[in-house]
Amino acid sequence: MNVAEDACIGFKFAGKFQTSVFRLSNFRSSGFIQKLCTFEANTVTMAKAKNIKKKETKKASVITPASFEFLKSYINNASPVGFETWGQQLWLNYLAPYIDEQFVDPYGTAVGIINPGQPFKVVIEAHADEISWFVNYIADNGLIFLKRNGGVDHQIAPGLRVNVHGKKGVVKGVFGWPAIHTRIGKENETQPKVENVCVDCGVRSKKEVEALGIHIGAVVTYQDGFDELANDFYVGRAFDNRIGGFMIAEVARLLKEHKKKLPYSLYVVNAVQEEIGLRGAEMIARRIKPDVAIITDVTHDTGHFMINKKIEGDVACSKGPSLAYGPAIHNKLLAFVEKVAEDHKIPVQWRALSRSTGTDTDSFAYANDGCPSVLISMPLRYMHTTVEMIHKDDVENTIRLMYETLLKLSPKTNLSYL
Repeated sequence: MNVAEDACIGFKFAGKFQTSVFRLSNFRSSGFIQKLCTFEANTVTMAKAKNIKKKETKKASVITPASFEFLKSYINNASPVGFETWGQQLWLNYLAPYIDEQFVDPYGTAVGIINPGQPFKVVIEAHADEISWFVNYIADNGLIFLKRNGGVDHQIAPGLRVNVHGKKGVVKGVFGWPAIHTRIGKENETQPKVENVCVDCGVRSKKEVEALGIHIGAVVTYQDGFDELANDFYVGRAFDNRIGGFMIAEVARLLKEHKKKLPYSLYVVNAVQEEIGLRGAEMIARRIKPDVAIITDVTHDTGHFMINKKIEGDVACSKGPSLAYGPAIHNKLLAFVEKVAEDHKIPVQWRALSRSTGTDTDSFAYANDGCPSVLISMPLRYMHTTVEMIHKDDVENTIRLMYETLLKLSPKTNLSYL
């Protein structure tokens, strides 16, 4: 290698060229050194240009500052099974600028309609309700015992703060749990059960509890709310499935802002009472009688060591929405959505579902004369806890997948099996 080559290496690999720098001191051509400096400057400029181009090609965020503020307020608002009205009003207020009509059914399912009155009807749907508790028994000493309202996990309850929604407003309380060195049964490590977890509101008699407006049947929700973690993870209570409500509202926003005209009526549906048997979807499917239904809900991130992938499959947050095979999922509609994802380079993951999906997909698929239905799921960690975790990329990719599917879909799309 000659001196000129050594000099070039010295300039290109800063910090690793001591030998070459010393050799430059023996090189007499100032003109050559000037050329080397020019070469180095051009190299740096090209590298910066490449970085700028790379940043420019990165997809713009679907979530705007305004929609992000809505997401936070929507997650932080209580919307327990049977009492979804509290959250539905927030949702409708946000959705209103992006739809043409709206209605609410007798049990609280909220619906926004885009391009109403068309013979062909498409639904995009999520469910609005969150798991919670009911006040079931008030002891003489003021402790409050509860009954499940949906699939709430009693094992996470001890030590958590709650809101009791009574007749006089919200009363704060805690799931009290005696210290490990004092509680009866400590030798065998007493486990939380529905019958031994209770709420303490700071009062010491049944009369005082009732004076606060707390009554049998009052609903109890957790206080935990929305927060952000590292690497674009969101954490909060009831992402199952208010994140779905957020995403279908964002689809409606994108259609409006991009001035898209659909060749069918689109029903944006936020259903109630999914957590206790898909009841809201049952009712609204019979009322709307859609030709196609696209359902979004959450599914399990199976990366935790306590989950068996051989049983639950392999799904992870940040790797895209999950599509699934199952009897209620229409195969041709599923293939249609898969092709849309492929064409728009939207990553997806796959699951197999036995018998039922366990989501509102089942209610729409088997309603009326049958409705081609597909499920697009959001990967989520720690379902039915106060720290449900999702990833921003999955939120945006699910929104994009629904949006692009709606643009591709038409009344002429062939979904016939034969």
